[in-house]
Amino acid sequence: MNRKASRRQVVAHVDELPPGSRKIVNINGREIGIFNVAGRFYGLLNYCPHRAGPLCHGRLRPLVVSPGVYQVAYDRESEIIKCPWHQWEFDIKTGRALYDETLRVRTYQVEQEGDDVVLYW
Repeated sequence: MNRKASRRQVVAHVDELPPGSRKIVNINGREIGIFNVAGRFYGLLNYCPHRAGPLCHGRLRPLVVSPGVYQVAYDRESEIIKCPWHQWEFDIKTGRALYDETLRVRTYQVEQEGDDVVLYW
């Protein structure tokens, strides 16, 4: 993303968003969830494409994988969000639905700049 062509908004002080936390901000009438996943920041539109649910209020969880029959393992801790209304699941980093890669939620670039968390749109 070309930051010079983007709009920039400070959305939090880094101390407000420790790893594993989230904050929902309103930018120009859009609700955007800001997530700290293991020290990296991500932005996701607070809108589930299924039934317009408040996606960013959903439960964070790991990606469930199966290395074999009757085996379950977990990967990518807290990178998957489940819509609280109907449990549709999305990757926080890419915005893509887990069950259909053609369906996605808008993502936003979020960076730590000094002590500020900054959203670009």
